[in-house]
Amino acid sequence: MSGRKGEKVLRIGIASRAEMRARTMAIARGELKPSPSDPKVWFTSLESLAQVLSSKNQLLLETIRRTQPGSLKELAELSGRAEGNLSRTLRTMARYGLVRLDKAEGRRIVAVVPWDRVALDLPLERKAA
Repeated sequence: MSGRKGEKVLRIGIASRAEMRARTMAIARGELKPSPSDPKVWFTSLESLAQVLSSKNQLLLETIRRTQPGSLKELAELSGRAEGNLSRTLRTMARYGLVRLDKAEGRRIVAVVPWDRVALDLPLERKAA
């Protein structure tokens, strides 16, 4: 998804599991056609989003974008994080589409942040289910 001229933006939404399920079913039945500006990634609460996008993890995303490390070992050194903890954090971020974990030469894994920014779509009023 694009934002400002050529900017790649990941749009995130907040919805309960029931709301996400109802939305998915409506799309499957053809009752709802998602627009390109709709969120692509969903969290069940602001708290769960805040855990994944904590200040420490935002700094990690910035480090990946700025330095483009060639391996998780290099990223661990740059970020000051233990490789095991870093690997778990990156797998969680990858599940939400915040990072991509690419295979490189040999068994190396390279973390890539394909986005320029993240945009939050937060309704201030819940729709009736």
